[in-house]
Amino acid sequence: QVYLDESGGGLVQAGGSLNLSCVASGRTSTLAVGWFRQAPGKEREFVAAISWRAVTVTLADSAKGRFLISRDNAKNTVYLQMNSLKPEDTAVYYCAAKFRNYWDPDNGSSSYDYWGQGTQVTVSS
Repeated sequence: QVYLDESGGGLVQAGGSLNLSCVASGRTSTLAVGWFRQAPGKEREFVAAISWRAVTVTLADSAKGRFLISRDNAKNTVYLQMNSLKPEDTAVYYCAAKFRNYWDPDNGSSSYDYWGQGTQVTVSS
């Protein structure tokens, strides 16, 4: 079993930054991790993903040039550094994980087996 705990959300003005963290516990080896977000009235959407050994990362077009995903396996933690935030980034951000010791290009939410409870990010204009 895997448990995921997100933190770092909050209220920030447009143009500001936030650094989200996702701490995994339980069985943590070979976890590929993704970040998703869901705004009110909208479907959950992919934001970023990182492979187990951080060899491969992928970002949604909306995140490219502004967000960075990284991980520290010694701390069982994946980070999402969000810069130049916009009001349209407002959403609940979820961390998700799946066991993959190879790069899996499927970024669909259904490919992930474990989910955190989410952390709210609100960007004011």
